[in-house]
Amino acid sequence: MTGQTDGTPDFQGFELARKGHAFEAFEVGRRYVHHWGRTITEADNVMFSTGLCFWNPMQLNVEYARAHGHPGVVVNPMLVCCIAVGLSVEDLSEAGGMFVGIDDCSFLRPVYVGDTITSVSTVTSTRASGSRPDFGIVGWATEASNQHGDTVLTLRRTNLVIREAAR
Repeated sequence: MTGQTDGTPDFQGFELARKGHAFEAFEVGRRYVHHWGRTITEADNVMFSTGLCFWNPMQLNVEYARAHGHPGVVVNPMLVCCIAVGLSVEDLSEAGGMFVGIDDCSFLRPVYVGDTITSVSTVTSTRASGSRPDFGIVGWATEASNQHGDTVLTLRRTNLVIREAAR
């Protein structure tokens, strides 16, 4: 990177770093164990829940959660889903392409503050895009687990993924 004469950075001088996998890299049945995981903090849960105006006392009131048999507040399940998908981005969709959607999302057991979530994805489908020739459509099944190895979430996710020739 070189600087301009006025001391500002020359953004045109940045080299593009290719990230993620192109469509052709995905084969049905291939399994991706995503990186090191994410420990969920109380701040994560409170910020996510209140930022979305999700006022369920199970996620925000420890005494309410205890009265219903939990050791503490239950982490907002949608936060768990977002973390599971977020952990997979580097391996699955970082190369580029639009998010198509999530299907069959199942929350299997509660997640608590302090739990560490990891995720694993398996390619379930690949096909060419009929409307966007520079992309293919890839489907994955993702499982998220806690630090004890208990599966806490399963989902199916679909993305458009850029083809190698279009990168």
